[in-house]
Amino acid sequence: MNWLSWENRLRVASEVASALGYLHSEITMPIIHRDVKSTNILLDENYTAKISDFGASRLVPLDHEQVTTLIQGTLGYLDPEYFNSSQLTNKSDVYSFGVVLAELITGKKPIGADRNNEEKNLATYFVNSVKENRLFEIVEPRLLREGTFEQLQAVGDLVKRCLSLVGHDRPTMKEVAVELEGLRKFTTHPWVQQQTCNETTSLVLEIEQSDLYDVPLIDTTNEWESYSGIDMALEKNTPR
Repeated sequence: MNWLSWENRLRVASEVASALGYLHSEITMPIIHRDVKSTNILLDENYTAKISDFGASRLVPLDHEQVTTLIQGTLGYLDPEYFNSSQLTNKSDVYSFGVVLAELITGKKPIGADRNNEEKNLATYFVNSVKENRLFEIVEPRLLREGTFEQLQAVGDLVKRCLSLVGHDRPTMKEVAVELEGLRKFTTHPWVQQQTCNETTSLVLEIEQSDLYDVPLIDTTNEWESYSGIDMALEKNTPR
């Protein structure tokens, strides 16, 4: 893979947000993924994204806003409100997506054992940096040349809201998708808007066509052989 440009990062983020929004609010029985993370977002050579690993996902009855469940997720992405209460809501996916978005804009891993205490947890470090008006100190340097001030500032603010410690204060995935798609319009051609609906359908089609728990943790069929995790794209292509 070549350098993951700002335009492609916005595209991936927008596509994934749209797909999660679809799962949360536009299917017969909403689905909470429960393990949104960069390694579960697969990219092909054209940077087309696919969401994988639905093994931890939960169906949510239409008359419920939350479900009580054993805590499951990945360190660094896990919603602290869910961790403390065992109450799972779609806002838990929003928090995890916020961490992925922070990775995309900084190029840093969610947990850095070799980083100092202030920077060890990316979510906490990112939110504190935004609050202290230090966002542009932690943005991946090359993105400062590719993205506009307004775009980077808007994404930084969006990440901060997604990472709110109180789920009620976080936006919905649908709202996140709308904001990201709006930002994409500043970096993409008009035909991209016509593709958005089809891209979202493609991202989640496999879920509708199969039982939720029949979806394997990692699909090993030929269809996925050309895909690699978004975390690998960030790690391999970040200038040293």
